[in-house]
Amino acid sequence: MNNYPVMMGLVGIVGLLVAFVFAVLIAKKPEGTDRMKELANSIHEGAMTFLFTEYKVITVFIVVLAVILFAFLDNKETALNEGLYTSVAFVYGAISSVLAGFLGMQIATKANVRTANAARTSLGKALIIAFRSGAVMGLSVVGLGLLGISVLMFVFNAMDIPMGVTLQLITGFGLGASSIALFARVGGGVFTKAADVGADLVGKVEAGIPEDDPRNPAVIADNVGDNVGDVAGMGADLFESYVGSIIAAMILGITSLKLEAAVYLPLLISGAGILASIVGTFFVRVNRKGNIHGALKNGLWVASALVVVASYFIIKYMMPTDMVMNIFVALVSGLVVGILIGLVTEYYTSEHYAPVKQLADSANTGAATTIIQGMALGYKSTVIPVILIVVAIYFAYKFSGLYGIAISAVGMLSTLGISLAIDAYGPVADNAGGIAEMAELGKEVREKTDALDSAGNTTAAIGKGFAIGSAALTALALFAAYTSAAGIKVINITEPQVVIGLFIGAMLPFVFSAMTMNAVGRAAFDMIEEVRRQFRDIEGLMEGKAKGDHKKCVDISTKAAIREMIVPGLMAVIVPVFVGWLLGSTALGGLLAGALVSGVMLAISMANSGGAWDNAKKYIEAGNFGGKGSDTHKAAVVGDTVGDPFKDTSGPSINILIKLMTVVSLIFASLFTVNGVLGM
Repeated sequence: MNNYPVMMGLVGIVGLLVAFVFAVLIAKKPEGTDRMKELANSIHEGAMTFLFTEYKVITVFIVVLAVILFAFLDNKETALNEGLYTSVAFVYGAISSVLAGFLGMQIATKANVRTANAARTSLGKALIIAFRSGAVMGLSVVGLGLLGISVLMFVFNAMDIPMGVTLQLITGFGLGASSIALFARVGGGVFTKAADVGADLVGKVEAGIPEDDPRNPAVIADNVGDNVGDVAGMGADLFESYVGSIIAAMILGITSLKLEAAVYLPLLISGAGILASIVGTFFVRVNRKGNIHGALKNGLWVASALVVVASYFIIKYMMPTDMVMNIFVALVSGLVVGILIGLVTEYYTSEHYAPVKQLADSANTGAATTIIQGMALGYKSTVIPVILIVVAIYFAYKFSGLYGIAISAVGMLSTLGISLAIDAYGPVADNAGGIAEMAELGKEVREKTDALDSAGNTTAAIGKGFAIGSAALTALALFAAYTSAAGIKVINITEPQVVIGLFIGAMLPFVFSAMTMNAVGRAAFDMIEEVRRQFRDIEGLMEGKAKGDHKKCVDISTKAAIREMIVPGLMAVIVPVFVGWLLGSTALGGLLAGALVSGVMLAISMANSGGAWDNAKKYIEAGNFGGKGSDTHKAAVVGDTVGDPFKDTSGPSINILIKLMTVVSLIFASLFTVNGVLGM
């Protein structure tokens, strides 16, 4: 048995240790005034209350699915209890995902007030605190992911389980990560958008009060939502992508290349990515011009360059000479395409570029034209990312076959430690702005937090684009692993059962999106009615002489999120199993292909439309086209409200949907016959 799992497990621990050091450094920073501490404590309590409520429900799902895995995957023909080991790996993956989200949430809700306090004196210091908070999330995700896979590899190797069986068992770890990710994304998305929509429509549009005004009782719930959606939710999402890409590459290493070295290569590249990400964090510094976005990008460029160099030597050391350059090209194609998709997403969603400025201009003629142009922007924005994904697939497959596609996904996610840090920094900056406004710290402080928040909106949009690109490649790699596990050589699209699967699969992202958007609508309705009631019934609230009941608003969002996340989550698990059992493994292959294609398009368009509407509103609030309070601004707020569930609930959740269905299909592949019980 080689020592690669031990070495990479240690690298995962290093990532977790650095995350711990960053957390300690943040905790040592001062929190500011008593009012700031009070606000921060309310946000922290709300976030933790939601998280523990969500975890109670998820625990039931984990236990039930673990029992199902144990019962149905038990191979009676061998002495090995595959059901038991797969269910253990599944529970381990779920716990790791939960832990990553919990750690990220803990530090984010501590860093927000410290960021606001630092902004009273220095933009650079505020950036470092917010970014380090994001780095805790990023390094926790990659550290726990790499450690988890390495531990399972070490244990199963020590038990002398054959490599092919070991990798099949480890897919349980990926299923655990995927399951938690979907619930976290949907639940967190419903929570945050119910609060956001309620706060904006009643506060900004109806009452005419500023964003994050302390008189608005939904503001605390909105700030809580930033954390449960964009910290815990995004962290669980990318944790699932990260481990999914590694597992898929390992499986294809043994099934496609039939080389043990190809199995361990993804682990080593991921380990190099963690170390490179740690180095990259020290290059995030604001220059004299105060270029926040540039400072964040510097760290990503450094980490990416280090990964490219390190990966070449790792591949050269691990793989046969004639494969070195081919695999290296495949890996670099994924890394480069991931960065390019992020930049394209930035172009379509940042207020610094023409698409968002034109969208803001369309608000001059009302909400209808804003919505029309915003949706058109999202549809149009699918073109370049899809072409980039296709290019990555072409080069990866041309040089290294199916294994190349999987390695391309690993390359794209190799710097996740810092790319997620840049993403998770956003909600901390947003919370800092809310605390600054509610604590009445002054215009100059709010200007600094707004600058941090503006950069955070763009990095969040880039992160969503990055997540979509990685989801496409990871799902494709997992799809290839499924066809191998199911013994499918060719999926013939002229066969009726395959066509049926294609149509069902293409439909699912739309049904899923409808369910999640309706969930936000129902929850937002309850929130709007509650905020209106408080404005109407609490004497002195609008004059600032009384406080609103923010706990009631948090409770509304929490109950709605828990209630609404269950059905979409179950759908992702049940539908592929049902189709595979009823129509057979080739029909299920068609379903996965259909869901992948339609899901990627829908996710890109929804994420970019939502991001563009958000920043068009902020562009107007900066004083353009009439500024705050104008009719143009009101139209832009309506557009942003429509975009909220697009970019923060439905769009990001689709990524997980397509991957979760593929992982479920991979795990249960051995149970499906070619034609299913209907015998088509």
